[in-house]
This record gives sequence, C-alpha cells and structure tokens, in this order.
Amino acid sequence: MLVFILVALLGLAPFAQSSGFLIYEHGAAAMGMAGAFVSIANNATAVFHNPAGMAWLQGTQVSLGGTFIKPVGSLSLPNWPNPTYKNVKQLDQTFLAPNFYLTHKFSDKLAAGIGVFAPYGLGTKWPKEYPLRYLGTSNDMQTIFVNPAISYKVNENLALGAGISYIHSKLSLNLVRLVEIGPYWTGDVPASLDGATGDAIAFNAGALYKAEKFSFGLTYRSNFDIKYKGKIALDTAGVPSSFKAYVPTTGDVQTTFKFPDIFTAGVSFNLTEALLLAVDVQYYTWERYDKYVIDITYPAGFPAAEPETVLENWKNTFITRLGLQYQLNESLSLRAGIMRDWTPQPVESTDPNLPDADRIAMTLGLGYKIGRLLIDVGYQYEKFSDRESPNRSIPAYQHPLLGNLGLGTYKTTGHLIGLSLSYLF
Repeated sequence: MLVFILVALLGLAPFAQSSGFLIYEHGAAAMGMAGAFVSIANNATAVFHNPAGMAWLQGTQVSLGGTFIKPVGSLSLPNWPNPTYKNVKQLDQTFLAPNFYLTHKFSDKLAAGIGVFAPYGLGTKWPKEYPLRYLGTSNDMQTIFVNPAISYKVNENLALGAGISYIHSKLSLNLVRLVEIGPYWTGDVPASLDGATGDAIAFNAGALYKAEKFSFGLTYRSNFDIKYKGKIALDTAGVPSSFKAYVPTTGDVQTTFKFPDIFTAGVSFNLTEALLLAVDVQYYTWERYDKYVIDITYPAGFPAAEPETVLENWKNTFITRLGLQYQLNESLSLRAGIMRDWTPQPVESTDPNLPDADRIAMTLGLGYKIGRLLIDVGYQYEKFSDRESPNRSIPAYQHPLLGNLGLGTYKTTGHLIGLSLSYLF
C-alpha cells in the first residue's frame, strides 16, 4: 500500500552540486581556482585532489577548513490552479562541508597523509504545504570519507600516489503520503526516514609530472555502492480512528545507491614568473546511477510490499575547470577561475529533491602567508540553467482538463565561501 513512499526521494538528497550530488570544494586554495588543482596539488589538500603531490610537500603540514554553502532555489508551477502556489521558494538553509588534512614527508621520495572530508551531501527543504509535497518536503544526505594515502617520487619530475577511503553515510528524508483506504477515506499522512546509514570502501590514485614551466596531473577516484538501512515512520494522527488499523506506523527500509568513478586530467603553465594558469577536465561515470530498488518490510499483520524499482537513467558527463593564480608578493596570492558543468540528470528524473541542471561557476580567492601559517579564502558563485520538468508525472498531479499540475520550472543559484588554515611544521 505504501511502497511508493520513498520513490523519487532516496538518493536524491542534496542540493545540486558539481555533477549530480558531488561536492568538490575541499580546500579554499583550489576553490579559488575553480577546482583546477590536479596538476598543482601543492598543499595538504593533495590527499583529496592528487595524492602524488604529497611527494613535493616539505615537513609536516596540517590543514583545517570548510566550505559554507548557501543554495537559493525556486519552483514555478504554471498549471497549478491555486495562484498562491504557482511560485514556491526553497526554505533558507546553509550547509558546511568540513575538511581536515595531515601530511608528512618521511624521506626525499616517500610521503604519506590522511584526509577527512565530505564530498557527497547537502539537501533541499520546501514548505510542508507546497503542492509537490507528495514527492518530498525535505531531505538530508551526509557522507564522511576517511582517506589515508601515500606518495612516492619516482624521479625528480614524476611522482605517484594512491589511497583508500572508508566512507560512512547517513540519509534522512521527509514527504507527505496521499493514502487512500478504499472509497472510504483519502488523506495526507506525513512520512519520514530518519537516519538510515550505510558504509563503503573506495580507493584513489594519482600521478603528477613537474617540469620547469608546466605540470601535468592525472587522478582517479573509484566508484562505490552504499547500502542504506533504516526505519520509516508514518504519522497517523490525522487518520480517523476507525481506519488507523489499516495504516502501518513504521517499517524497515533498505536500498542501495551507486556512486560514480571520477577521472581527472589537468595541466598548469607558468605564463610568467608570477602568473600560473591551470586547466582540468573531469569525467564522471554517472550512468551507474541508472536505478535503485526499495525494499520495505512492515510489521506482522500488514500486507507485504513488493520491491520497487525506481529508474533514474543518469548519463556520464564532463566538467571543465580553468583557474589563474597571481603571486603578488612573497606573502599574497590572488586567484580566480571559471567552471562549466553538464548535469548527468535527465529531465524525466528531475524533481524537488534534486533539481539539477547545467551550470557555470565563477570563483575568486586569495592566500596569505604569515610565517609558517597560511590562510586561504575562496568564494564561488553558481548559476544553474532554468529547467522545466514534468516532476515524474505521478498520477496524483494529473488533471483531466489542466494536464500535469506538477509541471514546473526550477531556478537555482548558489553561494559558497571556503576557508582553510594550514600550518607547516
């Protein structure tokens, strides 16, 4: 009866970020250059961007930082009959994606490090009474990677690196379920999945070649699957007492999400002694995210639910990044960049839980060195293309005269501020 509770919700948790629901901003220096950092990797964030870069780092380096993310989104529903809901705004939210890195050089050739960062996550939140509440009202995905890595300098120009990640993820979701009990009663029943969790293992590798005037880098982050398990709860307070026995209040839920491989190639050039240009191209195998299967087990006495397969049909996609850094003096670096991202999400699976779209991002940043302390700051503005979606064309929104009441257009922008504090021992 309630097998559709998680349809179009599970796995659609975050506010749209780079290529689907990946957050790539895990170091303010790289962020200031639009993430074009795979051929640079000259600080402790190399653990994330390119582990081979650790081979050129001196001594012991520690970096602590985070990125504050402010999404701004709205949805227009031209076919909705009530003018009050023809334009709906996302509720205000600000997210923090933290990061921590520690690297140490053991010899001229060998270095190692560890990174802790959150590359998949965020969420969306809409008014509880808005028209598309049957698809979702709010959601939140959190992931933490613990990523130790090593680097070996093959010669003066070439280094290789590799690492392994333990991944822990948590997923919380809320929506309103339209429940029909025969011809006798139809009404809204709030439903929530609070804190489903899952774990996975992944690995990464990189290579970095440095010449006098240019550098070339390659990295790979492996795909992984997370099997989430949790409990769904239904609030039956609004169900008439004579029908409460027909609506379960809880159930066990499990599903598996597939995350992509990430291939990155980058090159940087010293255009002058002070000016550095970097270009990265990334390829994501989002076609792995073709579907997910929901299994719900209700308590004894309720009918068994058949597994539900939800089609996503995402496609592989590219991101291009270009960054500049100007070394004004020994203490101050100025940075800027631009990024172009093509969404992997087809319009058929675009809905309020992840209204993704093609986007352009522009960045500014600076780095200031005080003795052994380095302060990096970055700002990123994101503009997503307006995107019209049928919002899955579910039966609840089909009207015999007005057509698909759920047809809507999403408008999304984002503001990101990154800060990193690094110290060289």
